[in-house]
Amino acid sequence: MAGYGAQGAPKATGDAVSRYYVNEQTEHAQGSAATRARDALVFHRSMPGYRRTPLVGVPSLARDLGVASLLVKDLSECFGLPAFKIMGASWAVNHAMAERLGAPPAPDFARLLERARGLRPLTLVTATDGNHGRAVAHMAALLSLDATIYVPAGTARARMDAIVSEGARVEVVDDTYDDAVARAARDAGPRCLVVSDTPWSGYESVPRAVIDGYATILCEIDEQVDELGAPPPDLVLVQCGVGAFAAAVGAHYQGEERRTLVAVEPDDAACLLAALAAGRVVTVPGPHRSIMAGLNCGTASLVAWPLLQRTFDLCVTVDDGRARDAMRLLAGEGIESGESGAAGLAGLLALRAAPELAPPRERFAVGAASHVLVFSTEGATDPDEYARVVGRG
Repeated sequence: MAGYGAQGAPKATGDAVSRYYVNEQTEHAQGSAATRARDALVFHRSMPGYRRTPLVGVPSLARDLGVASLLVKDLSECFGLPAFKIMGASWAVNHAMAERLGAPPAPDFARLLERARGLRPLTLVTATDGNHGRAVAHMAALLSLDATIYVPAGTARARMDAIVSEGARVEVVDDTYDDAVARAARDAGPRCLVVSDTPWSGYESVPRAVIDGYATILCEIDEQVDELGAPPPDLVLVQCGVGAFAAAVGAHYQGEERRTLVAVEPDDAACLLAALAAGRVVTVPGPHRSIMAGLNCGTASLVAWPLLQRTFDLCVTVDDGRARDAMRLLAGEGIESGESGAAGLAGLLALRAAPELAPPRERFAVGAASHVLVFSTEGATDPDEYARVVGRG
């Protein structure tokens, strides 16, 4: 039963109706990303401030949601930043500088720093809804480089201020995230290195490195599941913007037939759902208005798309109300999770309760026997909004 559930035009933000697409094109062949994942893991462990982010069991929330177990990978503090993006951005900066020099990526941070000294003056450039841009700016500061970060109109002031706090210059593009990406691309040159997690024709290797960098997160989870003695997850929900992080999850788990992968998107920026339905990457026109700002992306990554198409079993959409509910539930468990960060749990809430998701709920046996993994990908990156939603700072 491939196709849309609750078909039709995207609902307005705040409408509780979820849509879904069951993907009949998944493949169970093993991938070949293990070597790149090990290289990224070794590099990350060499960076100043590295420590594993927590994997938290929340049994009381699992009982409330009617599942066997629930694990939350809490990515609200990575290298001192309140989001997971530094894992992809740091490896991508390494890769981009290696390409500039015609060399392989530096095996550790010390050697990357040596390379940066030889490339100065150099400006790192990217587009962002907040977290990726701050991560690139942070890497620029660590390497004593300059940074210019383009953001779409409507980006929260707190997120822009956080980027500036890393020493970067922020420029607002008076349109969507995709327009900010196009603006950043024009800066590429001898003294400007673009480090984008969104690809375009002729610019694919650096976004692919972003995906490879996220593999460290999945390696950590494997270690932590073993240490906890917890059942391996058989249902994994991951938020999806352009799809880079979701592609990393797909690459890690591909070939495991007994695991169901679910992508979660805001209802009016459901670019993966639209691509799965069309069988190709398509653009969902803006404006994209969800509070899940990091997921307000109209076009799936051309680099991520092949992995997403062959590894994700299901795509569901959620509205802002479910995202807020998920934020509150995580706060009740002591996990600070921002709007985009809570989207994976919001997808689980929808799958467990939404009448319109009954078909995929039954198809994938989401219920009392499910061992679930979700990712909290950011902390309170907009503190004022977070306080309004959960009732405290």
